[in-house]
Amino acid sequence: MSQVEESTGYDPGGFMDPAVSADPQPFYRQARATGAVVPGTFGPQIVRRAAVDFALHHPEDFSSGMGSVDLGQSVPLIPLQVDPPDHRNYRRLLDPIFAPRQMNVLKPEITRLVNERIDGFIDRGECDFAEELAVPLPSSVFLGLVGLPLSELELFLSMKDGILRPTGVDMDEVQANQKVAARQIEEYFAQAIKDRQKQKGNHDDMLTLFLNAEIEGQRLTVDEIVGICFLFILAGLDTVTDSLECFVAYLAQHPDQRQRIVDDPSIIPSAVEELLRWETPVTAVPRLAMKDMDLGGCPIKKGDNIGVSIGAANTDEEALPDAGIVDLTRNPNKHLAFGGGIHRCLGSHLARMELRITLKEWHQRIPGYSLAPGAELSYMPGLRQIEKLHLVFDAPGPGRG
Repeated sequence: MSQVEESTGYDPGGFMDPAVSADPQPFYRQARATGAVVPGTFGPQIVRRAAVDFALHHPEDFSSGMGSVDLGQSVPLIPLQVDPPDHRNYRRLLDPIFAPRQMNVLKPEITRLVNERIDGFIDRGECDFAEELAVPLPSSVFLGLVGLPLSELELFLSMKDGILRPTGVDMDEVQANQKVAARQIEEYFAQAIKDRQKQKGNHDDMLTLFLNAEIEGQRLTVDEIVGICFLFILAGLDTVTDSLECFVAYLAQHPDQRQRIVDDPSIIPSAVEELLRWETPVTAVPRLAMKDMDLGGCPIKKGDNIGVSIGAANTDEEALPDAGIVDLTRNPNKHLAFGGGIHRCLGSHLARMELRITLKEWHQRIPGYSLAPGAELSYMPGLRQIEKLHLVFDAPGPGRG
């Protein structure tokens, strides 16, 4: 440990410490005080907002290509793991599909799914918010969007967890299990695509849109569509789950903030943005250094696996003087929870819609809630999923809810 690390109290292992994941802001402050780039468990971590902005906006220096992360897949995650100039063609094709106008069509269905989930537990006066709402909701939305049956929900959840939370007694076993899950995802979508190609009739789901889409006169290949769907499983399912859990856990422990939403639901859009900034469920994104360089006075070597700490950047007081205050009406709010630069999250409009609708419907039907007595929250590092989120509330009386 360097003298600077000793003076700030910074611990390079903190990025993967579950205790830090539960309350990351003090750790982020120590990391920023140490330097713009600090050591971490799996390589250098960029932690100050200005340096993070630079990394996200310079893909020629910080690549998110196949070498930046290995999840056991054999195809690139499109468009995330495609750098310029090819990246532009994929975004030109995909951005209109995920545009706000297209996503707005899903509002009634997402609202129905949220209320259907709430119906399943509201009369009990308690629930595991994670298991009963936050986990199944995004996957249900995804299945409908892609045109796959809801009966596949448990399969999708198991495949997702097999990639993002693989089990094993050591790293070799973890990577082997992850590769098995990756192969399962690729084979599943390859078969689903072939089945759709054989079907007659009109379909307006996303899988059909991908099959009919063209880039400069060329149709997408099966591998390309598989790569898009693979990324969608990881980015579209888990990140919304993690965000919902972090948001509701925060509000359950801060009744004054929760009451602001109950009293004035019109602040929900800005509350979503502020909770994305403060909680930052996806704490960091990986990049690969493409050359030797100096960033913020810190050396980086070509080939370094880099962690770009979105969480630390979102709470940097040098970029936002009152970054340590949670203001649910903050506007503007230029947070980086959806990333930045050319690889900014493709599904951000859909994610925002799911988060806004869930907070609206939840607080309309369950305005008063808290953590169950004795409940202890266990946050997973990296992607800040909460293993169990037991809540208690007053069950509605007859004719209410």
